[in-house]
Parts: sequence; C-alpha cells; structure tokens
Amino acid sequence: MAETPGTVYLVGAGPGDPELISLRGVWCLKRADVVLYDGLVNPLILRHTAAHCERTCREQGPDGLRLDQAEINRRLIDEARRGKCVVRLKGGDPFIFGRGSEEAVALRGAEIPFEIVPGITAAVAAAEYAGISLTHRDHASAVAFITGHEDPTKPERSLDYRALAAFPGTLVFYMGLHRLPGIVAALLREGVPGDRPACVISRGTWTLQRTVSAPLATLPVAVAAAELHAPSLIIVGECVALRDEIAWFERRPLFGRRIAIPRAESQFHETASLAIEYGAHPIPMPIIEIAPVDDRSALEDVLSRLSEFDWLIFTSANGVTHFFEAMFASGRDVRAVGRLKFACIGPATADALRQRHLIADLVPESFRAEELAASLASYVSGQRVLWARASRGRDVLPDALTAAGADLEQVVVYENRDREAISDENLRALRDGVDWIALSSPSIARGVAALLPADLKAQLGTRIGVAAISPVTAEAAREAGIPVTVVAEEFTWRGLFEAIARG
Repeated sequence: MAETPGTVYLVGAGPGDPELISLRGVWCLKRADVVLYDGLVNPLILRHTAAHCERTCREQGPDGLRLDQAEINRRLIDEARRGKCVVRLKGGDPFIFGRGSEEAVALRGAEIPFEIVPGITAAVAAAEYAGISLTHRDHASAVAFITGHEDPTKPERSLDYRALAAFPGTLVFYMGLHRLPGIVAALLREGVPGDRPACVISRGTWTLQRTVSAPLATLPVAVAAAELHAPSLIIVGECVALRDEIAWFERRPLFGRRIAIPRAESQFHETASLAIEYGAHPIPMPIIEIAPVDDRSALEDVLSRLSEFDWLIFTSANGVTHFFEAMFASGRDVRAVGRLKFACIGPATADALRQRHLIADLVPESFRAEELAASLASYVSGQRVLWARASRGRDVLPDALTAAGADLEQVVVYENRDREAISDENLRALRDGVDWIALSSPSIARGVAALLPADLKAQLGTRIGVAAISPVTAEAAREAGIPVTVVAEEFTWRGLFEAIARG
C-alpha cells in the first residue's frame, strides 16, 4: 500500500458520441493509471489514455443482468490505496441513474480522495441528436427524468403514474425499452391522451442511433416492429412533434453506414473521427502494424548527413512522424533540416509537417506518386534528394526522379508489417453487418484480399461495397480479386468518404 492514496475521478463519458466527453474528463484520462469503464462507454474515448483499462460488465443474475457494484467499489478503493490515479468512466453523467453517488459514498467511507466530473446525460444528448427539445416555451416548461427500470429488490414501486400523467411537461424514461408496454399502459390508464406525441431513441448519439416516433397509444407496436436495441430512452410530450423540423444528426451523408477501416491501430482513431463526422459507424480492421525500424543504423547515418541534401521527400504522415521522432531522439532539433526544401505527396502529409512548424515547399495537385515525381522533375536535376519512406512501396518515385537527374538516396524510417490474421473480435464486428470496406493503399488492398474470410469476400461488390482511395489502389484491389465499387476523386480519406456517400 502507498503512504498516500491516489485520487479516484468519477467521470461522465457522455452517452456515446466520443466527442461529447468534457475537457476535464480528457484531462483525467491522460493522467490515469487505471480506468474502469462502463459497458455503455464508447471505446473510442479510451484513445485519450495510456492507462490499464478494464470494462465493468453486467452479469446474469436471478432478476436479469446486474452489475456487481460492491466489487467495483472494492476495485476503486484497492487501486487508490496502491497510490494509483483511478478513473471510473461512466456512461452519461455519473449521478443521473449512474450509481456514481454509491461509489462516492464508498470512497468517502474508505477515506479515499475523489472528484466528480459531470457528463452530458443521455436524455439531453440523445433528445437533441434526434431533433427534440425537451423544453419549449410553447410546449413544455418542465422535464422529468424517470427510471424505467426500478431496483427489482425494492419492496414496492415508488413511481406515481398518476402524478406523472399530470406532470406539465416532457417525460423521459431511462432504461425502459423492455418495460415499454407497461409504462405506456400505466400512463394511458392515468389519463394521458393516446395521441400524445412520443418516441423511443435507441443508441442515442451513436452513429447507429435509431428513432421511432408514434402516438403514445401505438408506440409499443411501432417499436416492436422496428426491433430497437437497448440502451434506449422513451420520450413523451408535445416536444416530440418538433422532431420532423429540427432533426439533424440522422441526416448526415453516411449516417448509420458501417464502414470497415483496415488501418493500423495507431491510425484508426483519426480516421474514425472523420467517419463519425460523416455519420458513419467505423469498424476497426487492423491488418497491418506501423513500427519504427529495428535497425536504425542507416537512419542514424542519414541524420548525421542532412546538410548534404537539397530536398527531403515525404510520401506519408507516418514518414514525417517517424523521421522526426528519430531525429529528436538523436539529440537534434529542427535546425538540422534548416536548409532543406520539403516535398509532400498530399495535404495530410503536409499537415503532419506543419505540426512540426515546417511548411512544405511542394505539394502536387493530385495526391499520388506519379504527380509528385512530375512536379519535382523540373527542380531536382543535379540536386541531392532524400526520400524518407516506408519499408515497402512502389518504385514510381525513385525511377522518375533518377530519370530527371536527381541524386536520390532512400532511407527507411518505418516498417509496414502484415498481421497474420484479423482478430476474432474484429471479425464478429464485420459479420454483424458491414456496409463498406475502405481501401487506402495498394498494400492495404492486398492485405484485405489475403486475410478476409471467404464468406465475407464473397459478399464484396454486392452486399458489401468496396471504396478505393485512388485508381492505383483500385487497380491493386482488382488484381488481388477484390471488386471495387467506387473510387475517390480526391485521394484523401475525406475524398474516400465523399465517394461512398455518392455511391
């Protein structure tokens, strides 16, 4: 045990959209040693932490699924007593049907310091993502948050449906999907009109969000027909009628489409955030690994001779990252590249350079090796050119630059390593229903062809669309036996998602 216990942060993660966590919540995750997170927390939020992360799962008991709250309390206390910084990451807000107060009481009893970090609760976020204003000057001056799943061990029910029926505003029931018929029957019995607007929002703020609206009396039938999934919210009130006018989230161009992203794990989160911006549901499909070179002797030699070169070429953001990480690790700073001119294959690579306070001197209009070589040809005759590259790639650039009279030297700054298989977890996600696979390079296309199981490969081009980031990638995919549905006009991830939206 540590002499001084660590602090436990009870953090609200929001209801699903990974961008809805607070800045304070991100700060806590960055300094955490241990994270215990709820099953309702979007795992994409965990990109903000390097801590050991454990998911707290519900287990089947005599009264259905239940969470072993006492065990979670013990884990929080034990880890804090070891001096660890602990984050308890909870869906929505910790104190709105989140049992955070029970955890706080347990921590106070054990004399463990703690802090509450509020989160956006599901009712507010899910309603607004569905285009529903829970309060409105013309329709509702109050809103009530109600549990639709009371503690089954309580000797009697505490909800007064007569009072709820008379409530002058919007009713929001949490965790009530499986009790929907009973909740509706109780409200109707106490006098709520059967034609009052109502809805159920499933997986609110996730890109798989679905909303079913109907008059209160027919809502259970409509929801059953739609086969909605938990977690869900039930909303009853005149405000629901405004949804048709102000719904926005479900109108994003790729809303609800499941897109597999076969990139390295280290690259997935950035691309996933862009997919979510378009409304898509990103599915990780790591088939390669990006790693520093094992033997850095060639790279160290080049770094000691940077003053000999006139141009430094980057053909990926990974090349920028690994080159400068190696340069800084060697004790050098940006002065080592002071006289060099920079050429980047596209805007994403140039942005990676800009993050190091350096501006690319040349970026071709079309983001491919052929265009980069053509753009450089008139500048590099008789020039010393260094290409910081991956361990594998096409020979277009060196052949063209050498033909243009450049004195070209290549140095491998990172390795692309193929994975031996797609993980069982990723395969389950793909088989649950993937709509598109996005191919971002020829090597990715070949990797997908090699690793995708036969049952999924047979669906490519029919049930599962295939999008290629460029004609070169599309050609490699077809040569590997993968039919291509659409090809991006702009050879970037944004262009790739635009192509899927058009397709």
